[in-house]
Amino acid sequence: MSAVNKPKEPNKRETFRHGNLRRALLEAGVKLAREGGPTAVVLREATRQVGVVPNAAYRHFADRDALLLAVCAAAQADLALAIEREWNTCKKRRDKAAMARDHLRAVGTGYLRFARQQPGLFRTAFSVHEDLERAGIPEMAGNSGKTPFQLLGLALDEMLEAGVLPADKRPAAEFLAWSSVHGLAMLLIDGPLRVMNDAQAEMVGQRLIDMVERGLP
Repeated sequence: MSAVNKPKEPNKRETFRHGNLRRALLEAGVKLAREGGPTAVVLREATRQVGVVPNAAYRHFADRDALLLAVCAAAQADLALAIEREWNTCKKRRDKAAMARDHLRAVGTGYLRFARQQPGLFRTAFSVHEDLERAGIPEMAGNSGKTPFQLLGLALDEMLEAGVLPADKRPAAEFLAWSSVHGLAMLLIDGPLRVMNDAQAEMVGQRLIDMVERGLP
């Protein structure tokens, strides 16, 4: 085929005519968050990476805050996937109490490992939360359809049903477990415990989960 008759390759803006631009901008935002945390998520930089003019982004994201909110949800979904991977490694048991304890440990273990392996996304996941109203939106869910907060609730409900967690201790148990594990995660990635190696961080994390598990009943 001659150069004259060769069909012109579409430019990047033409390839986004069918609604792919929002997804491309979101993926660029997630990449920025992975590399630099929430402060790195800038709408102009996302458009530069995608290859469109900044004004093209405003049909999908009104401003930088809107993009950051969407990236936060995507980071939460990645966290949910990390928790699900740990959950799915749990061996099937006939003992429902042991199974429930394993699932609680999987939630905590997946949470802490994600924080250390993806600190930029972890920081971003909690950067724009004002309350729990968004804690169950589908955009924050993993393959199970549940968000990280809902997976923790599921594990605690299993403990209740198995008789491990007394009914009077079930209310607000999510907040006690979550605050403990989240606090350690922040110490490991942004605090004085960031000097720990993987083995040390894993040991401390498992001991904390032991403490949470014993303290809930």
